[in-house]
Amino acid sequence: MKGSPFLSAGRLAAGGGGRLVLPVVLCATFVQLLNVTVAQIAAPAIRADLGAGSGAVQLILAGYTLTYACLLITAARLGDRYGYHRLFALGTVVFMAGSVAAACAPDATFLIAARLVQGAGSGLVAPQVLSIIQVAVPAARRPRALGLFGATMGVASLAGPLIGGLLVGADLFGLGWRSVFLVTVPVALVSLAGATVLPRTRGAAGQRVDGVGVSLTTVGFGALVLPLALGGEAGWPWWTWATLAVSAAVLGCFALTLPHQPDPLVHPSLFRDRRARAGVLLVFVFNSGVPSFTYLLFLHLQSAIGYPALTAALTSAPFAAAAVLGSRSAPALARRHGSAVLTVPALVLAGTALALAPLIGTAAGRWAALPVLALGGATFGSFTASVFASVLARVDGSAAGSVSGLLPTAQQLGGSIGVAAAGLVYFAPAAGPGAAFRHAMTYEAAVFTATAPFYRAFTVRALDRGEATAELGAPVGTDQGRAGCRGRQLVLASPPRFTGTTSWPRVQGLTQGDSGELTGCRTA
Repeated sequence: MKGSPFLSAGRLAAGGGGRLVLPVVLCATFVQLLNVTVAQIAAPAIRADLGAGSGAVQLILAGYTLTYACLLITAARLGDRYGYHRLFALGTVVFMAGSVAAACAPDATFLIAARLVQGAGSGLVAPQVLSIIQVAVPAARRPRALGLFGATMGVASLAGPLIGGLLVGADLFGLGWRSVFLVTVPVALVSLAGATVLPRTRGAAGQRVDGVGVSLTTVGFGALVLPLALGGEAGWPWWTWATLAVSAAVLGCFALTLPHQPDPLVHPSLFRDRRARAGVLLVFVFNSGVPSFTYLLFLHLQSAIGYPALTAALTSAPFAAAAVLGSRSAPALARRHGSAVLTVPALVLAGTALALAPLIGTAAGRWAALPVLALGGATFGSFTASVFASVLARVDGSAAGSVSGLLPTAQQLGGSIGVAAAGLVYFAPAAGPGAAFRHAMTYEAAVFTATAPFYRAFTVRALDRGEATAELGAPVGTDQGRAGCRGRQLVLASPPRFTGTTSWPRVQGLTQGDSGELTGCRTA
């Protein structure tokens, strides 16, 4: 298999806009994740205006995620082959076309097709964002850039229902629900105009795209997402379980064929890299909780308590606003507290879910729930801003190209499975809406609690191999970066990878000005 250009500066052609690169790719990230949730609030208005049945509405909501999730791994490989900036620009154009078509949809069928196009555009763009950050942002600034990337994802996901509620409630220019699709077009235009400053990656000459892998992943992920999205509304008929079985069989075939492909869709080293596997699993488990948490909160506020869309959106505003503050503090918290920046927020989110259950049932309790939501939002922001940076900093270079597609795939699949599972718990027989919400929040608490051991496994595996983990992410040449590394090898994340020996109190050959961050120190 040919090497990935993911970390190779030598594969960059002339061009690149320096500090403009990050705002451009983060704008694209924002509109991608915003569209996962922004239409949820508009669903009742869409149903009334277009005369759509419940199944059609579910397809309108799920169609975006369906094509988005199916294309992520393939798009990462296409970026390696044809250049990240080309796929970024192409995906942005496809996304904008789908957005305009969705806003102009005359009927439900047309809107479903437009949402599929929207999702395909986002699926083409998302993996290129991570790849562009890795090749265009200097190593010294990369952890902060990845932190901002994670924060943007988190805030966009939370802002979707809030923005959707505001737009539907305001009914700007009489557009009603159509404005939730048009609002993303100006941001996408900015991203498309900014694509001119992105670095020109040449791609990997002679590298082929694995057609078998593309077919298997598209069918496998599609057969997984579709029944998860539609099963709850349809009452989980036999075809949903049959489709899930097909998904398991197809994805199993994909895993079995990987070692036999000359240019596999997923780099084989990923399966040998325990840190990469644990990191993808960590993202999957955490995201099986967050989208379902906001989904359950909006569902309960609107269906059980009777809040209109705008009021429900404003009730959740402390969570979204605090997430912004939490994400901004994440880099400093990571330097100060190390792995606790991921383990503690997961446990705080579990406590938030349990505390919210009894509060949300009364008017006075809902006021008391606002600071609880703010605390949960702040910890969510710090987790999300840190997790992608932590995972990518620990992944070997040969596996990084595949991880750029697998991480957002894990994010989307985790969200789809989490929403389906949370819906099953919420709609299970219960004494009343309040009891149903308590059961659902107990599920959320269990998911967030499970995230902490996954991260511990992520770091303990490194410790078992003799690597220090308490100072991971610390800048090299500092006391924090040197602590615990006496007489060991120092491993850096910056390309080309540097391995040097350490002594106390100096790190030989490294100073404060050296680029890169400490990712481990291995016993010599």
